[in-house]
Amino acid sequence: MSIGLMKSLRKVLHQRLRKLISVFPRGVRFAIYRSFIDCDPAPSERLVLKIADTQEELEACFSLLHDAYVDSGFMQPDPSGMRVTIYHALPTTTTLCAKWNDEVVGTISLIRESAFGFPLQKIFDLSEVRLKGGNLAEVSALAVHPKFRKTGGAILFPLMKFMYEYATEYFDTRHLLIAVNPNRIEMYESLLFFERLTANVVESYDFANGAPAVGAAIDLQSAPVVMARAYSNKPPRKNLLAYFTEVCLPNIKLPNRRYFTTNDPVLTPALLDHFFNIRTNGFASLDPRKKALLHSIYDLPAYRLVLPEMPLQEGGVQLRLHQRFSVKCPCRIRFDPPNDTSGDFDVQVIEVSEFGFQAFAKIDLPLNIWSLATVHLGKCDISVVKVLAVRDKANGYNGFYGFRVGEPDLIWRKFVNALQQGHTHEDLEHSTMFLE
Repeated sequence: MSIGLMKSLRKVLHQRLRKLISVFPRGVRFAIYRSFIDCDPAPSERLVLKIADTQEELEACFSLLHDAYVDSGFMQPDPSGMRVTIYHALPTTTTLCAKWNDEVVGTISLIRESAFGFPLQKIFDLSEVRLKGGNLAEVSALAVHPKFRKTGGAILFPLMKFMYEYATEYFDTRHLLIAVNPNRIEMYESLLFFERLTANVVESYDFANGAPAVGAAIDLQSAPVVMARAYSNKPPRKNLLAYFTEVCLPNIKLPNRRYFTTNDPVLTPALLDHFFNIRTNGFASLDPRKKALLHSIYDLPAYRLVLPEMPLQEGGVQLRLHQRFSVKCPCRIRFDPPNDTSGDFDVQVIEVSEFGFQAFAKIDLPLNIWSLATVHLGKCDISVVKVLAVRDKANGYNGFYGFRVGEPDLIWRKFVNALQQGHTHEDLEHSTMFLE
């Protein structure tokens, strides 16, 4: 039997199975889907889950994704044999991969909100999700190698667990968003308790070759409580919540960070050039605004040679004067008497530059009053600096403040210098070794 005929037969069987299940009430359908769960708490050592950070791993991920999307009709074949989007060029996007015997057999990407936004926001209303607070990230580019699609989730469930751990512990993300084909949405609703963004199906989603799409979101802050209702009495291999939150898989290689950064960039200038200039025309096809945004994101001399030509600025995008870095650092602000606001206040620093930072506070803070900030930059790195809150609603929302740092101390300067020198998450690890 030919491979093409086997694929056709599998598609027909899957369609008939979905049609058969669809006649049952929603609650019964979801119970059937959950009955398919099989979470192995001790998978083979041949399975390794990690951030894709080499040219070979990224090419394998993009090629696997290309073949899966072409096979599903979600894209036309590309001459490169890869599906690479401009979102993959951003330091706020992380591509995870599953490797079996050193071969990439699964991949998924997390696209955190940035100046480029993310794909589904163009067609779905996210206002209700934003009202809850917290950062958003779109789950995208999921693919599993055909030879592992019939193995009871041997790759899919470990990959989903990796995604859950990375998003909750490392990626500073509260809400995960998806845009999927209508015939696949119930898997996410029944297993992970995603909630639809609207009741309607978008009939033509450009990001998936005009295929119909359903948008949905999950609040990772409340997810454990919601999932407990369905999984608390399940046996271990059927308990997806325990698998996500309690089981430790040594197969997962999480990043080793010295500082409390929130993303793991991997794209060196050479990798950007390879994927977006040489193998594809990803950079050349950008509009002027996105080219300018790309220069503001990669505002380093090493990247300028591979980025698209900088468009002329005529009242358009204004580039930042100082690089800013995404972090998640606990901080305590102290206002000394005789100020009206005195005492200690806990805030969370979410973005830093050489001479300032942005922070979130649960209480109102006074502006233009010097205070003392104790910032935990990492497990063993604490900076104490004089700061001035110079604006509130720093990103358009209540509770966010922009601070100016008076005179950075040595620890702060080392911290910012390490971030400036670290083009990738691996560079950042190495660049801190000589800062002791």
